[in-house]
Amino acid sequence: MKKALAVFVFSMIFLLAGCFGGDPVKDDLLNYVNKEMKQAVKLEAAAVSAYEGISGANFKDDQTMYDGLTKEVIPNYTKLISELNSVSIKTDEVKAIHEIFIKGADIQLKALEKVKQAIEDQDSALIEEANDMLADAEKLLLDYKNKLYKLAKEHDVKIKK
Repeated sequence: MKKALAVFVFSMIFLLAGCFGGDPVKDDLLNYVNKEMKQAVKLEAAAVSAYEGISGANFKDDQTMYDGLTKEVIPNYTKLISELNSVSIKTDEVKAIHEIFIKGADIQLKALEKVKQAIEDQDSALIEEANDMLADAEKLLLDYKNKLYKLAKEHDVKIKK
């Protein structure tokens, strides 16, 4: 009985602390950055690294690009989108920022699929569309990052860059 009472009192202290000056956005942001986004960050890094290894200055040929997209980049981005959609967020402020990430990642995945389609069809117009989409996604992901750092600063949360 004493143990149950102690648990109840201890729980009430935390609830009261939340009522008298706690910062739910700070708590949510800390959970978001330190726990919820941990796997998503790894998946994004793997996808981006794989894409950089087959594009731009590292482009070798269409077949290498196609294989990289179908075997590594697109599957990692698909997992990333799934992971982003499973993230648990409690506050509207963090949710709004997270939605920007989801939108950017979604556009990026569609662009990568368009590159794959362009290679299959040998259609340079699709490559141009995909590049425009990638630029749009990059803007959204930069906006996400900027807003995340701004919110963190507002709530006295330090995020490693």
